[in-house]
Amino acid sequence: MQRKNLYVLLFSLLVLFAAGCTSRPIYNVEDASIVTGKTGVSMEEIKNSIVRAGASLGWVIKPAGAGHMIGTLHLRKHVAVVDIKYNAKTYSIMYKDSVNLNYDGKNIHRNYNGWIQNLNRAIQAQLSSI
Repeated sequence: MQRKNLYVLLFSLLVLFAAGCTSRPIYNVEDASIVTGKTGVSMEEIKNSIVRAGASLGWVIKPAGAGHMIGTLHLRKHVAVVDIKYNAKTYSIMYKDSVNLNYDGKNIHRNYNGWIQNLNRAIQAQLSSI
């Protein structure tokens, strides 16, 4: 009977440990195609679409040079910062920095990836409306 209790305890601890693991490999968007409803879209239109997309989700996106912006998202005690680089054909959203997201050089809190996926979808929606 003692052995059975030990197995139950070990199994319970394993389940709790697995449930507590919230880190996932970091998700970046690299060279996503810019698809719009018209040809000859200007860099200004692309920039404005990215800024609007971010703002709709609570991101603050600021210029950092030609074809480069930095996006920052503050949620509760968490902060995510990304580099957004773009040209007339593609854009990328790459991890830059974070606070309270347990980034270890490879993995990050699982919510971060969802935020990036949502930002990517919002950018695609804004670009397609041009």
